[in-house]
Amino acid sequence: MSLHNIEQRKQYVAEVVEKINNSSSVVLVDYRGINVEQDTAMRKALREAGVEYRVIKNSALSRAFEQTGNAGFDDHFVGPTAAAFGPESDPVAPCRILNEYAGKTPMTIKGGVVEGKKFDENGIKSLANIPEKPVLLAQLLGLLTSPMRSLAIAVSEVAKQKA
Repeated sequence: MSLHNIEQRKQYVAEVVEKINNSSSVVLVDYRGINVEQDTAMRKALREAGVEYRVIKNSALSRAFEQTGNAGFDDHFVGPTAAAFGPESDPVAPCRILNEYAGKTPMTIKGGVVEGKKFDENGIKSLANIPEKPVLLAQLLGLLTSPMRSLAIAVSEVAKQKA
């Protein structure tokens, strides 16, 4: 192998390391069996959510994960592997979208890292079931206002009875 090729590979791994470091989550999938139409729809959904999706060589992913302190993923780097890099604004977005498409296609989720924590396939699927941030905020607001609303209704009813 020439010195030029070695430098190119090091550069490639450095780019992947940078991508991992600049992402709040990285979800790994085996994309075998997915057809072009499904892949195009999935990539569009990922792009709209601000998620970058790339097919990356297993050797480069393995080295990049080691360099970023995410050891223990070697068993995930077998067969075709694609990585979805989640944005800071919604680290669960790649989990949610890839889980949806994994249910519709032969594609399988291998695992990943979300906000520095390692997750296997089941962990990624569990994270996918968490509602989006605006929905969670709306649910929290509903929980906080519910007791006040109940108190206001009770006070109103007491006032009506006394009047």
